[in-house]
Amino acid sequence: MNSLTPRILPLLLCIFTASALTQTAPSTPDTGISIPNMDPAVRPGDNFYLYANGGYIAHTTLPADRAAIGVFSVLADRSFKQIAGIIEDAVKSNAPAGSNERKIAALYHSYMDEAAIESHGLASLKPHLADIADIHTQRELAHALGLSLRADVDALNATNYHTANLFGLWVAPSFNDPDHYAPYLLQGGIELPNRDYYLSDTADMTETRTKYLTHIAAMLRLAGLSEPEARAARVLALETAIAKQQISLADSEDIHKANNPWHQADFTAKAPGLDWPEYFRAAGLGKQDIFIVWQPSAFTGESALVASQPIDSWKDLLAYHLIEAYAASSSKALADERFAFFGTTLSGATQQRPRDFRGDVLVSSNLGDAVGQIYAKRFFPPEAKAQAEALVANLIAVYKARLESVTWMNPTTKKEAIAKLGTLQVGIGYPDHWRSYADYKVTPDNLFENLWAGDIFEYHYSLQRIGKPTDRKEWCMYPQTVNAVNLPLDNGLNFPAAILQPPFFDPNGPAAHNYGAIGTIIGHEISHTFDAEGATFDSTGRVRNWWTPEDLAHFDTVTAALVAQYDTYKPFPDLSVNGKQTLSENIADVAGLAAAYDAFHASLKGGQAPTIDSFTGDQQFFIAFAQNWGSVTRDAALRQGVLADPHAPAEYRAFTVRNEDGWYSSFDIKPTDKLYLAPDRRVRIW
Repeated sequence: MNSLTPRILPLLLCIFTASALTQTAPSTPDTGISIPNMDPAVRPGDNFYLYANGGYIAHTTLPADRAAIGVFSVLADRSFKQIAGIIEDAVKSNAPAGSNERKIAALYHSYMDEAAIESHGLASLKPHLADIADIHTQRELAHALGLSLRADVDALNATNYHTANLFGLWVAPSFNDPDHYAPYLLQGGIELPNRDYYLSDTADMTETRTKYLTHIAAMLRLAGLSEPEARAARVLALETAIAKQQISLADSEDIHKANNPWHQADFTAKAPGLDWPEYFRAAGLGKQDIFIVWQPSAFTGESALVASQPIDSWKDLLAYHLIEAYAASSSKALADERFAFFGTTLSGATQQRPRDFRGDVLVSSNLGDAVGQIYAKRFFPPEAKAQAEALVANLIAVYKARLESVTWMNPTTKKEAIAKLGTLQVGIGYPDHWRSYADYKVTPDNLFENLWAGDIFEYHYSLQRIGKPTDRKEWCMYPQTVNAVNLPLDNGLNFPAAILQPPFFDPNGPAAHNYGAIGTIIGHEISHTFDAEGATFDSTGRVRNWWTPEDLAHFDTVTAALVAQYDTYKPFPDLSVNGKQTLSENIADVAGLAAAYDAFHASLKGGQAPTIDSFTGDQQFFIAFAQNWGSVTRDAALRQGVLADPHAPAEYRAFTVRNEDGWYSSFDIKPTDKLYLAPDRRVRIW
């Protein structure tokens, strides 16, 4: 729901969809905006995205190893160069055993040592495959399914609802007791991005499933399993049956449908089929009483499948999912086959990123705070932190003023909204304290064991938090991450150091550009506090209806208009943007743009922004916003995003301007222009 950029599907070692950009035109000196990236031949009112980014799109060639590149990639490129330097220094340092630097060096070495992977990878994988092959009873199956549970989903902070395991665990402040951590369980069981890939009857999806079946068989064959084609057919049939039990991403985003506390004893009655006591024992949750079940109908349906489908089919699925999860650490052949399907077929990239880059990504992901602690010291000085804090404070002040001036909101509701804004926990750059990796054992010569240990380490970290007091200063992103996040259960915001750099934020740049670029990003995250899902939480992070019926009815009417607006966007003839699925992010874009525009004008203190290269301050502001979203994306990756991501495609995020009155006056937009909306059709919420 709340991260600014689309989630990265589990292809970390294959492609990096927010990947580095090598051909972005630099910002024009003194203006901040990039004039060469624009296309002045396009009327702003016909397609503001192409007006701001058409030049960039025309002169950018998408490299073979990228599914997409965009302006966010300027910072991703810089961040990973910085990370590479951190890792290189750690490798050279011969740091003490057990230190973070030693772990960084060992993990990187284990990824780069391809000969060791070929020697140890399959040998490390096969005992786990043998355990699966030894399953013979329903209890043993439940035990194996319980062992597969991982802390690999995050519904609200990372917009990650996907796990290939039967179910996924997320430990976070409780909906009903936000002062303590609780376990949330989410639906899972499929490898493809979401259920539509299994259930849609379009020609594109039918072809994808045919290629997927071939891929499953290839992975099983490369891992040494017999009868790979027959096993693959059983896996696809079972995943399809699971997909039929799952609810859509749009429905999963509805918090009111997600707050379902179940006692452990309830599972057997409400979701019969799976041996739940054995499942929870194997998962290390045997003594946990209450869980919050996000999608109850999926749990009922998937549990029934455990009993109704042959054990051999489940064994094939468990084996295939294990092979897929650890392909990169098992053999080059498996890693290449995984990329051929998930990287090329699903996302369109035809080459993998360089191995050293993939190694940097792996280390930064698995030892995020270890890398992040060094990153923050090296690349985010106190002066930058102070300036960013001031900008955030300006946006919050403007947002408060906007809330106070809202005429449709009852005073009681307005008071709660302002209280929620006033208690936001804002983190800038990096957290106040860091994770310890003392219990994560890393060796320099066995990548499989390192990744396996890392998954268990993260899982146990989550388990030990259950029932403990909430740490509202904890971050869910690393400082080196080019992103930003709103944390609804903490009522907090995080802005990592890596995003607080040019071209988004330049302390010496024009206010028009800074507010149009980073200001709209900050406004976006603040606005999540009151989006379709954020508005269901009060100032303490508790799920509570603090709206009057009349206010809620108004909010629903206005946001329904935004759903309808986005439903009209069609990136493909056979596929439209899902306005309901992308609603929360679209609300945040609309409200964040409006707040940043007000904050920009407030920063002028009654003066006028300078006109530079014939562009007024207001024009610079709106162009900077649209240039945030400049990107080139392969059709396969774009299609995947439309189906499986809570964010609208970049082009349509730039179209947010059509709801802002200031854009019309800035560019003299006429009723005959294609993006024109009559004043009564422009969506205004806050």
